[in-house]
Amino acid sequence: MTANPSAAQTAVNAAAAASRAAEAASGTPAAVLHADPRFRELKHRFRWFVFPVTAIFLAWYLLYVLLCAYARDFMAHKVVGNVNVALVFGLGQFAATFLTAWVYSRYAARRLDPLSAELRAEAAK
Repeated sequence: MTANPSAAQTAVNAAAAASRAAEAASGTPAAVLHADPRFRELKHRFRWFVFPVTAIFLAWYLLYVLLCAYARDFMAHKVVGNVNVALVFGLGQFAATFLTAWVYSRYAARRLDPLSAELRAEAAK
C-alpha cells in the first residue's frame, strides 16, 4: 500500500519546520538566519529564477552543439556573404550569456537585493 503523497509531504514539511526550530533554538547566527522565513523566501526567489534560466540556457547550448555535430549542412548554410548559420548561432551564445547576466542583475536588484539587505541589516544588530 502506498502512502498518500500529500500526507508524506506534510510529514516532510513538519520535520523541516522542527529542524529549523531546533537550529534557531541553538542560537547561532547562521541557525537563526536559516530559520527566518524571509531567508527561505530569498532562497525561493533565487531558485525560481536561476533554475529555469539555467535549464533554458543549457538547452540552447546543447542545441548548438548537436546542430554543429549532426546538422552540418544546415549549419554551413550561408546567411549573408560568408556568414553561415553556425557563426550566427555561435555569436548567439555570447548574446545569450550577456542577456542572461543583464536580466539576472535586474531581477536581483528588484527581487533579491532588498530582502538580502534587510536580512544583513538585522544580522548586523
